Parts: sequence; structure tokens; C-alpha cells
Amino acid sequence: MLAVLVTAAGATGCTKTGGTGPAGLHAWTHPDELRIAMIASPNTLNPILTTSQFEVQIEALAMDPLVATDPEGRDVPILAARVPTLENGDISRDGRSITYRLRRGVVWQDGAPFTSRDVAFTWRAIMNPKTNVATRHGYDQVERVDTPDANTAVFRLLRPFAPAVHTLFAHSDAPIFILPAHLLERYADLNEVPFNALPVGTGPYRIVRWLRGDRIEYAANERYFLGRPRIPHVVLHFVGDENTIANQMRDHEVDWFMQPTPRVYPQIRNLPGVAIRLQPFNGVDSIIFNTARPPFSDVRLRRAVALAVDKRALVAELTYGTTIAATEDIPSFMWAFDPSAGTTKRDLPEARALARSAGWTPGADGILAKDGRRLTIGIAFRSDSLTDRNRGVLIAAMLREAGFDVALKGYRTELLYGPVGTGILASGKYDAGLMTWYAGVDPDDSSQLMCDQRPPNGYNWSRYCEHAVDVAEEAALSHYDLPTRKAAYAVVQRSLARDVPYVDLWWPRAIEAYNTDLEGFRPNGIVEDWNAYAWHFGSASTR
Repeated sequence: MLAVLVTAAGATGCTKTGGTGPAGLHAWTHPDELRIAMIASPNTLNPILTTSQFEVQIEALAMDPLVATDPEGRDVPILAARVPTLENGDISRDGRSITYRLRRGVVWQDGAPFTSRDVAFTWRAIMNPKTNVATRHGYDQVERVDTPDANTAVFRLLRPFAPAVHTLFAHSDAPIFILPAHLLERYADLNEVPFNALPVGTGPYRIVRWLRGDRIEYAANERYFLGRPRIPHVVLHFVGDENTIANQMRDHEVDWFMQPTPRVYPQIRNLPGVAIRLQPFNGVDSIIFNTARPPFSDVRLRRAVALAVDKRALVAELTYGTTIAATEDIPSFMWAFDPSAGTTKRDLPEARALARSAGWTPGADGILAKDGRRLTIGIAFRSDSLTDRNRGVLIAAMLREAGFDVALKGYRTELLYGPVGTGILASGKYDAGLMTWYAGVDPDDSSQLMCDQRPPNGYNWSRYCEHAVDVAEEAALSHYDLPTRKAAYAVVQRSLARDVPYVDLWWPRAIEAYNTDLEGFRPNGIVEDWNAYAWHFGSASTR
């Protein structure tokens, strides 16, 4: 389903400046070291505790899923020897049993053998009520994991679960990698263990050290089962400002700017020696409401905000053609998209009328008030994202035209998306917020929308709860046939358009800026470094 779009900047990005280095490489390329920069610092390196997409990318260099996804949306077996399907018999006819036949000869980075015991243990660790996992979505549909032999893991489901192969240790909306039983099963919980700062995986690179707030250093895993990585070292730098990383790309101090936001796109799209990929994926940028907290417990105010925002103007002014104005959460390229649900239209008169119907009337300065209280909205956003900072200002201006007083509240990425207790969104410490959501290859959005996924059980940070949505999500999850699932997702999207727990602003495309000498780089929009073992530095002059 997914297609790689290489922009003209990428096609012409092989201009040579500064001479050439060894084997025809650019002079700035270090053949033995890949230098990566991202704006966020991780809170943990344990995948079952992870709450952000940045942490997933960090972990993916060192750890593996059972099944990955390539840029075209095809399933790729990694720790699994083959992908379970109904056709090959690994998914039972009743949909309640999924058998994973595991690769033989895989070892952990400390030399211990990888077996089905590790798969079963990781599932148990996720389900351990003592461990503060971010989500159990999908894993809670598993009754048990049988291990008839070292190379077979059988997931026994409580009921049919259609997204299972794309959820269980796969590239889902919350990718989780397999953990080593021999190192971790002795702990009562995994909340505070040494592994969380220096994990041992089966992946292509070993984490050598984590210098918090600065960088993580990796070394190639010599015994990696898919082949020894051809780049010996990786250094991942944490740089808190996107402008700084853009300048580093210009000066060729880094080889890959991981997941820049659209606002810096003009700065990087025409840099000599830098290629750009725009990768469509299942994701959405939104305004999220805390529906359990006044004033946005009133759906009329949520609708008023939705109608006051000009999505098309935001796309044009902020994203420079890298995104598409959204209707609801499921992007238009996916099979579950419903074109009849939602809108991108702005309607200020209707927004004002809705606010009046909720008892809010404009004062002398035009700001809405009720019972002597001004309608002031706090909007949380990522202060380390230039796009979030700028779209916050534009959205605030649009909402003020409709009578809303807006207070922008900036937080660093790791705090905004942190876990329950510290995270702003997860803990409900907000009125509204600007949120970016990266989902998986399946349209399953139940972990954000179902009543039982409200924190601390899942990612329903809006605290939205609607019986009709729960019923439709259950239908979509329990049926494997696409027509039934498509009809169910239509109900979900129409309910979202009516109830507005989110104002979905745009469907993003993953922006990846990288050194044109880097070969084999195939980001999929979900876990961009899924095939890092295949990367190598080649000569840009041969393209």
C-alpha cells in the first residue's frame, strides 16, 4: 500500500561539493560510522515501557520484531521464519490460534540462544500488572503463548483478532520488540532494571553506551542472523532544536536527520549531497481534546474549534506540500478510509453559533465568556518542534477569530508524550494539545479510541468513550474479512466526525533527509531503521 516518493530534491541531491573521499564517497562521509540526529531524548530503552516513536527508532537498531513491514506495506519475516497467514495454515481457520515458526540459529548479543521461551516471556512481561507498560492493546487478546519446541511459539487468542500479525511484535501503532528471558525473567517487574538503560537485543547493532541528553553509541553485531552490518558504528545524537540539525545537515556533520517536522523542509530539501524521501504512512497530526475536563467535555465547543481551524491554510503555510489536509484519522490512501466522514472546511459563523448554543457569548474584546469566566484554552505542544511552535501560533490566531482565548504551553517531546504520572497527555494535565500519531500498517485505531484504552490501559489520552465506537471497533478487530472491517471503520470515522475528540489536521508523510552516499536506506514510515543491517555507504557518483 505504501509507496516511496522521492522528491526532485532527492533526485538532484547528488551534487558533489568539497571533493571526494575514499572509494568515490563524499569527503564528509565517514565509511565506518553513521551519524544520526533526532530532536528528542528517550526516557527508556525498554520497548514495553516506550511511549514515543523516537524511542522505537532508537530501540530498533538493537532489537527485532517477529514481523516487519517494508516501504510497500509488505510483511517481512524477521525473527519469524515466515509470516503467519490463513493460506499457509499458521493462522487457524477459527482465527484463534497463530503459530510463529522462528528462525533457527539466532543468538542474543551476549551469545545466548534466542528461542520461543523469549517470545512467551515478552508477552508475559507485557501482561504483568506490576510493570508500567504503555499499552497492552492486542496482547490482552492472547490467552497464553504455547512453546511446543524451541523454534515454535503459538499464540492462543481469546477470540479472533484481525490485526494480530500486524500487532503482536510487529510494526503496529506501538511496536514492541522481543526481550531476553534469560536476563529479565528473574525480576518481579521491569520498571527499574539495568536493562532499561543498556538493553541486550538480537538486532543488527549493540548499544555500547547511552550518554543521557547527548548521544547513544552502537557497534555492529558481528553475529547478526541477517548478515553482519556493513557500517561498523552508529552514533545517534540528541539535538534539542531542529534548526540546529538542519545546519548540521548543511555542514554534513550528520548523515541522517531522523523525522524532521515539515517546518524545516525548505531548509533541507535542496542541500547538496542530501537526499529527501517523503514516505506515506498511516499517521495523523491532530488537536487532541481532554474530553473528561471542562470546557471540552462539551462536544459543542470541540465542534466549534474544529470549524474555526482552516486545515488547508495550515497545510499550505506550514508543511510546504509534505502533508495532506485530513478529514478524520485514517489516511485517504488506506483501504479503510471513508470519504464521507469529516471535513476540511472552515466555517467561522457556525463555530460562533455552536459556542453561543453552549452558553458562551462574546465580550467587548470578542472573547467568549460564560458566568463571568473567559473561555481560555490551554494548548500543549512540543517546544522542541519548530512545526509545533509555528502551528500553535497559527491555530491560536484562527481560534481567537472565533472568540477563544488561547494559552500555548510548550513541553519537550519526552515530557509531552511521557507515561502516566509524568506525561502531560497520558496524565490528562491539559485542555487541548497538538499531537502527532504514527500508526501501523493496519488501520486499527482502537488503542486510541476504545473506552477500556483510557490511561493507564492504553493510548486513549483524550478520555473519549462512546458505545457505538466500541461496538464498531470490536467488529473490526474480530473479523478477518475486509468488507466487514471497512464498514466498521466507516462507523468509527463518522462517530469521530460527530463527537470530535480530535481535530485531525493533516496526514503526514515521513520526511527523511540523508547523505546521498547512504545506500539501502528504505524507510517505511513506521520503523524507519527496520533494515539497518542492509545499509552501507556507496558512491553517490554511481547513481
